Amino acid sequence: MLRYPVYKPYLEGNERKYLNQALDSGWISSKGDFLSNFEAQFASYLDVESATAVSNGTVALHVILQALGVKQGDEVIVPTFTYIASVNAILYVGAIPVFVDSLHGSWNLDPEDVRRKVNDKTVAIMAVHLYGNPCRMADLLDICTEFNLMLLEDAAEAFGSKYEGRFVGSFGKLSTFSFFGNKTLTTGEGGMIVSNDSASVDRVAHLKSQAVDSQKEYWHDELGFNYRMTNLCAAIGVAQLEVADLILKRKRTIFSWYKKFLHNSGVEFQLIESNAESSYWMVSILCQSEQMRSILRGELKARGIETRPAFPLANRMPYIDYPASFPVADLISRCALNLPSYPALEEGDVATISMCIRDVVD
Repeated sequence: MLRYPVYKPYLEGNERKYLNQALDSGWISSKGDFLSNFEAQFASYLDVESATAVSNGTVALHVILQALGVKQGDEVIVPTFTYIASVNAILYVGAIPVFVDSLHGSWNLDPEDVRRKVNDKTVAIMAVHLYGNPCRMADLLDICTEFNLMLLEDAAEAFGSKYEGRFVGSFGKLSTFSFFGNKTLTTGEGGMIVSNDSASVDRVAHLKSQAVDSQKEYWHDELGFNYRMTNLCAAIGVAQLEVADLILKRKRTIFSWYKKFLHNSGVEFQLIESNAESSYWMVSILCQSEQMRSILRGELKARGIETRPAFPLANRMPYIDYPASFPVADLISRCALNLPSYPALEEGDVATISMCIRDVVD
């Protein structure tokens, strides 16, 4: 019997109330007040100029690449240690993902390896803030400035994270978020694209709505997509934003409990650098070996505690031909796992989970 799932959403605000309001209004598809309110409030929360909502985080990545003109033969630098959506979106537009290794401490992409991979075909760097931990944005911005590249942020896992006092998502030419059911904020399914470049967001908004002409009915001036969010999903999103600070506070407290109870236990946490602030979407640990991770996961499962393995390396997927070695990313991929991280956890729950971990690794 599962006592502690790895994640479950926090739905203790006005989600049901706003859903009923959306249903009563009759606006249940891709128009309605909750949509426009969600977009405006999300942009305001992150202190960015503009935001547009989409149906999920993967299409958000696809449409920003399309909107920015990334095309066949272009190269986009991306970590190999990432959820596969970051890479698939690059392939959708016919571009070439160029993989880089990770930093041992933060698990994010290594800026020095990024620099080594830049060439005359490179058009963009995709920074993925893994498990809520911000990338080294200053280093990546410097590289983009030096080589005239676009910086894109995949912040699917990092709502509420900050780098040098600024929310992640506010650095990129365009940045994306996910609201899948296990994310810090959820709309069930959904995503958001944000930027301080309103013209780029307007371009995305045009493409996500079948590229329909604003003046001529049912006239489509280019190839577009149906990537719109529904008003029902946005109603949940508005309610979630109202409790965003509470959720983020809870998640940071949960991490502090894990850190206290697992101190000197033989596992490592992701390093959060001094100029960064993580949302701790997933509290993640690095075991001493792949065998130890396997044993630990098995013992925790037997006690009703769900965990997730770290992502496998993207360059090893069967449809991707990129035979290269990434020693740091490989170590993390084989030895790391995510622990239960949902906002409703109490200190006693974390103590119980941690005691089970110590029984195996100490």
